[in-house]
Amino acid sequence: MKVVILCGGQGTRIRDVSDNLPKPMIPVGGLPILWHIMKYYATWGHKDFVLCLGYMGKSIKDFFLNYEQNTRDFSLVLGGAKSIEYHTEHKEADWRVTLAETGLDALTGARIKRIRKYIGDDENFMLTYGDGVGDINIDELLKFHQAHGKILTVTGVRPPGRFGELMHAPDGQVTEFNEKPQATGGRISGGYFVCRRDIFDYLDDREDLTFETDPMRKLVADGQMMVFEHDGFWQPMDTYRDYSYLNNAVAINKAPWIKW
Repeated sequence: MKVVILCGGQGTRIRDVSDNLPKPMIPVGGLPILWHIMKYYATWGHKDFVLCLGYMGKSIKDFFLNYEQNTRDFSLVLGGAKSIEYHTEHKEADWRVTLAETGLDALTGARIKRIRKYIGDDENFMLTYGDGVGDINIDELLKFHQAHGKILTVTGVRPPGRFGELMHAPDGQVTEFNEKPQATGGRISGGYFVCRRDIFDYLDDREDLTFETDPMRKLVADGQMMVFEHDGFWQPMDTYRDYSYLNNAVAINKAPWIKW
């Protein structure tokens, strides 16, 4: 099944990390967070990607056009007849990546509408954002979507806590500390959608069409949206704090989304 990833936003809230990269290309453990998202889907057998490009899309194109050099060790002979000898392999040789320009200023609804031709005749496709990782069970997500028959499934997650959580005994003795706990209240959309192709009937080509406003509200009004509840790990990268947290999780081998 094709996986559509929204990669075109300007990521203004995380400019303090990098102002010369689009947010999906900001590195986590040395590779773009976009790569981590794609690698996660690939571990579940979904390796046909459509990337919706916009702001600084060229850097995403350059990464994939130079993927071999970006991910493998090699020796290079300089001169008129250049040659490259690769010394290492990677495991992404069977990925198919479509890089689609969907407009510099287009919002999410317009970007999705503009990649319709790349979905072909597929009845369903997956959709997510290029800045959030989690340990969602993709098989169970698809099974849920196919069982209910509605147009859109959204993964409902617990929003991550922004502050440390202290658990303590009545006398004040701290019994547990969690740096970034999952909130225990309501759910929010974590992306990781599954869409029937009917979703395109709810979209148009207006630059300012946001998927999360009118289209999703209309789907709700029509009884065509279902939530897949996910109580495990989910973390977006919106701020420098998020960036540091995700990179530290990789550094100490406690990154729940890394299953490869």
